[in-house]
Amino acid sequence: MTVMQRVVKPKNPRAKRALVKREPKIIENTKQCLFLHGKKTGEFMRKCIKDIYALKRQDSKLLQSQDQLLPFEDILPVERLAHEHDASLFAYASHSKKRPNNLILGRMFNHHILDLIELGVDNYLGLEDFKNKKITVGNKPCMVFCGTQFEDLVDYKNLKNILIDFFRGVEATDVRLQGFEHALLFTATDDTIYMRSYKILLKKSGTRIPRVELEEIGPCMDLKIRRTKFASDDLKKKACRQPKHLKIGKKKNQSRDVFGTKLGRIHMTKQDLGQLQTRKMKALKKSSAKAKATNNEASTSTAEPMEVSQE
Repeated sequence: MTVMQRVVKPKNPRAKRALVKREPKIIENTKQCLFLHGKKTGEFMRKCIKDIYALKRQDSKLLQSQDQLLPFEDILPVERLAHEHDASLFAYASHSKKRPNNLILGRMFNHHILDLIELGVDNYLGLEDFKNKKITVGNKPCMVFCGTQFEDLVDYKNLKNILIDFFRGVEATDVRLQGFEHALLFTATDDTIYMRSYKILLKKSGTRIPRVELEEIGPCMDLKIRRTKFASDDLKKKACRQPKHLKIGKKKNQSRDVFGTKLGRIHMTKQDLGQLQTRKMKALKKSSAKAKATNNEASTSTAEPMEVSQE
């Protein structure tokens, strides 16, 4: 039985450009993120989701869902919204009696859900609670994870991976010291994750290396893991697969030292140094008179045999 697949044909050049933009690429674009909250969400979580949206405004969209979404029970509405806006990440804020101050983070693969994690938010302080200058829009943050839980426990490992996907932004090939303006600190102790946001200040120190100071700018919150739904090993392996064009093949007889210097090994045949042509210089040539004298001395000098007397 053959199934007919529906082919979407663009009606104008604008629709064609939109379809080409969504096609798979060897080097992916920066991941887009959707920030959602329902009508029944309280002001506390609305403020929280707006402040997180402000940290990555350049590659995200803030929407208000008409219905109360339940990603762990029914993910199809979220997948439709993500497919419509070409987003692979989403954050959903909700509030209920059973799960107060709830924040759900998720990511997609091939327009289907890959990972889901539910977090409880406590002790929240927003951007407005810190009366100081904020960072510039579109700045790439420096992320720091403290705590052995991020290396030992599976839930914390996956949460760390999701948070890096959320805040990584555009991939940077070069690093400039003045570009470090924002630092995100995640500290795990017991069953709580403390999220803090700082502005990096480079002050004069009298030397070439500046003095670094941190100034808290918000948002600030305490997170607790509630429910999780992670991808299977096979699906995760498929999602992390890289195209052959991006894989760096091993080159023969080439290596790099600890400083990054490229070294090469060259194989040559054995050389006969007797027939090596040196540079012809006037100073290296022997005069004709000296050459004749050396030849005459060689011809006249003969070895005389030694006589031994036997008595």
